[in-house]
Amino acid sequence: MTGGFNVGPLNGIRVLDLSRILAGPTCTQLLGDLGAEVIKIENPKGGDDTRTWGPPFVTDPNGDPSLSSYFMCANRNKFSVTVDIATDEGQRIIKALAAQSDIVIENFKPGGLKKYGLDAETLCDIDPALIYCSISGYGQTGPNAHKPGYDLMAQGYGGIMSLTGEPEGEPMKVGVGIADVMCGMYATVGILAALRHRDQTGDGQQIDLSLVDSQVAWLINEGTGYLTTGKRPIRRGNGHPNIAPYQVFATSDGHVIVAVGNDSQFRRFCTFLSLDALPEDDSFANNSARLNNRDALIDILTPVIAALTTDAMIKGLEESGVPVGPVQTLDQVFASDQVAARDMMVEMQSQAAHDGSVRLIGNPLKFSATPVTYRRSPPQLGQDTAEILARLNVKP
Repeated sequence: MTGGFNVGPLNGIRVLDLSRILAGPTCTQLLGDLGAEVIKIENPKGGDDTRTWGPPFVTDPNGDPSLSSYFMCANRNKFSVTVDIATDEGQRIIKALAAQSDIVIENFKPGGLKKYGLDAETLCDIDPALIYCSISGYGQTGPNAHKPGYDLMAQGYGGIMSLTGEPEGEPMKVGVGIADVMCGMYATVGILAALRHRDQTGDGQQIDLSLVDSQVAWLINEGTGYLTTGKRPIRRGNGHPNIAPYQVFATSDGHVIVAVGNDSQFRRFCTFLSLDALPEDDSFANNSARLNNRDALIDILTPVIAALTTDAMIKGLEESGVPVGPVQTLDQVFASDQVAARDMMVEMQSQAAHDGSVRLIGNPLKFSATPVTYRRSPPQLGQDTAEILARLNVKP
């Protein structure tokens, strides 16, 4: 397929994006950053739901809200095309675009697109080389397949909320839509693997991915710990289930993260705090002992660390070769030299913004030969409909 851009490892790949909210758009933005041409299909009556998820909004030259920050976080490097898939004309347009695309991605309820003739079976019959990625709350099969999927529901059903929060507090979600984002990452990996298979065999396929499945998959050590022991993990606040001390401590003027990963680091940590007797105590001599006596250890460390400033802790432990770091607020994050050096904040020109530009979070992938590119700022609703249909010779 002809992608329309001569940049990136996915140059020449066209993605027809029927997804909305966050999981699907996260995937397609990443594919777009890698050079794919992404055609985002939106309902003419309002478009992607996240367009209205604000404030905050970017304001246009007239001072009116134009783009929500939520929408902008996952929709750069895309063309916005408005199509009503509930109409015969809309279905014809989607089929014509799909026939010229390498990938279709959607996040309707399982079976939701069948009545429009836009389901995987129908489109893959038309083009056997098509890669069709379906994202849903619980997957295309199973007793919960019919239920809607939202990030918060996935975090709750998939178990991560039972592990997050203070021991005596309520179950707590992660501060951002991490189940959606991780599902989008898994979708990207699956699509790239399917592209490799298609390039070798000529055959496309359907990818069935759910928010809950992907959330369960990243329970990682806590999940396998339960499967190994049969014991239900508990919430530990900022404590680590397998390492101690590895958590946040209060200082005299804020907080600091201490991440003691082995016994030699623990010795240096105690030397810095003038607690040289601790590593000689059998209760704290190795990591297993420290885990078994975690509460006693933290009770000893807490008042000592609380008497020191955050800067003193960071400076002293860095000099001692002990992993340590700050707990930064977002203003500190985006003002940091490290974020600037790694291009993790990017500015893009946008006619939707009153000052002509928007600031976005950068892509973390750093390629030596095929770097990511930021070619198109998040689009206004339907701004590219005429251009795309004309260029691909699809009659409206």
